[in-house]
Amino acid sequence: MSPFDQRRMLADLEELVLCESFSADLAAVARSAKVVATLGARLLGAAPETIVIDGVTHLRWRFGTPKVLLVGHHDTVWPIGSLATHPWSVVDGVARGPGVFDMKSGLVQTFHALASLPSLDGVTVLVTGDEELGSPSSRTLIEDCARGMDAAFVLEASADGGALKTTRKGVSRYELVVHGKAAHAGLEPELGANAGIELAYQVIAIAGLAEGATTVTPTVLSAGTSPNTVPAEARLKVDVRVTDLVAQERVDRRMRALTPRLAGTRLELIGGPNRPPMEPSSSAGLFALAAELAAELGLGPLEQVAVGGASDGNYTAGVGCPTLDGLGAVGGGAHADHEHMIVAELPRRTELLAALVTAVLSGRTAAR
Repeated sequence: MSPFDQRRMLADLEELVLCESFSADLAAVARSAKVVATLGARLLGAAPETIVIDGVTHLRWRFGTPKVLLVGHHDTVWPIGSLATHPWSVVDGVARGPGVFDMKSGLVQTFHALASLPSLDGVTVLVTGDEELGSPSSRTLIEDCARGMDAAFVLEASADGGALKTTRKGVSRYELVVHGKAAHAGLEPELGANAGIELAYQVIAIAGLAEGATTVTPTVLSAGTSPNTVPAEARLKVDVRVTDLVAQERVDRRMRALTPRLAGTRLELIGGPNRPPMEPSSSAGLFALAAELAAELGLGPLEQVAVGGASDGNYTAGVGCPTLDGLGAVGGGAHADHEHMIVAELPRRTELLAALVTAVLSGRTAAR
């Protein structure tokens, strides 16, 4: 039986879920940070640093000489008012509510796991407030916290069946702006330079940059201002996912080498690499250790997966810190109407996390 009190953990989770924290609402994120800070202070015995960057509220606890970093976020994709349509509930062993799976359960696991340790010396906890936006204000903070650490444990939700995430694709984000020239579409279209047509050429060229496991996906497109005007401007957003830095750099070079096809048009490229890939080598040792500990604790075999989605684990791995991701909730439906968490797994995952932190702090590595 797990040493962690499931009822107490659920009560803490309910408190977090009932404080909505839509990423784009800075006031809501600030309110959420206060709730998270109070919970963490109660369980860890210390108040956090409150770090506000570009209006976004982040929290950090540091104990002694840094060795182990636990990373999570308290913002969610759910707009304020989502509780009215997706209320907190626990029915038949399944908890539901905005952000319950991604990733407020992971925060509860973090605080309860650490509260069970005899000493927190060497532990740093970082809870950010803009992960769902790509961590624009917290990236540097995350990287600075991760440098030189022995391990980073990311409390993002698990993959299907509770699998840990040992590989994540890197992400690049671009916006291509096509500048053309307006003209009357009926009277003298030949005097214009049609940015919409140029964009059509570029969409095909950009989609052709995909190769192997690298995906290059045109997403949001727009052009023109009225039905009877040659478009003077068109825009395209592009999502790129890569498995390694070589592919990320290759796509970036080719995006920057795009040239216009139509006379009178000009291309402007905004953006670039957002998150580096989390490659398998960054997590191999920690996953082996986690598998050993799970077996010792009677938690059953652990699975690992590679995923296309990114997290702040990409940043910790990107600065050379060994990183294990997906240690949070078991369930499913992140960002979707059916978001849920399996209650029985909450104390079990917390037990594994506590064992992992203890092992790394003591210098234990996986048997080879």
